[in-house]
Amino acid sequence: MKKVHIFLALILLSAFGFIGSSCDTANKKNVQSLENVKDGDIIFQSSQSGQCEAIRIATNSKFSHCGIIYIVNGKKYVYEAVQPVSSAPLEQWIKHGEGNAFVIKRLKNAATVLDAATLKKMKDYGSKFNNKDYDLYFGWSDDKIYCSELVWKIYKNGANIELCKLASLKNFNLDNPKVKAILAERYGNRIPLEEQVVAPSQIESSALLETVIDTYK
Repeated sequence: MKKVHIFLALILLSAFGFIGSSCDTANKKNVQSLENVKDGDIIFQSSQSGQCEAIRIATNSKFSHCGIIYIVNGKKYVYEAVQPVSSAPLEQWIKHGEGNAFVIKRLKNAATVLDAATLKKMKDYGSKFNNKDYDLYFGWSDDKIYCSELVWKIYKNGANIELCKLASLKNFNLDNPKVKAILAERYGNRIPLEEQVVAPSQIESSALLETVIDTYK
């Protein structure tokens, strides 16, 4: 009987070793693929928080967060609207996502449109939001800002590109109990259904973008 237990233990250890090795290989592959990332790329991910789950449900998407990639002195960062708006090293940012999964998209004509001058305008415009508070209420003013709003406004005001059409809050799936709970917590009985919003899923599905990296596949 003791030999059987030892045999089973060896099988389990081997299995976990294989899984760990597979994960390490996948992570190395993801890191290597990041060499193709360019200034101005847009990155998407999701996490397990209650708010992120509600965003995914309301927008019928696997994504709940996004940011814009900047290359500064040869190093890659994600400029994002969190609390507060700030930059994070790309590889560190990826680790915050569920299963370290992410998607990176790029403007289809980025090679001709996102020249050095345009990228500077985008960064200069976006810098005005640095250290601003995250907008829990998803308003469209510049006083506070949320993730997809930041990306959309940087492209619109820095490069004169509308990545997608804006929507109204009422256009999303608001009937799910988890979504209702978040809305009730934020707004009570006064939900601003006509408020202009943009979701990560809207940007991710933009016809102007193409996929560069998709680690969900």
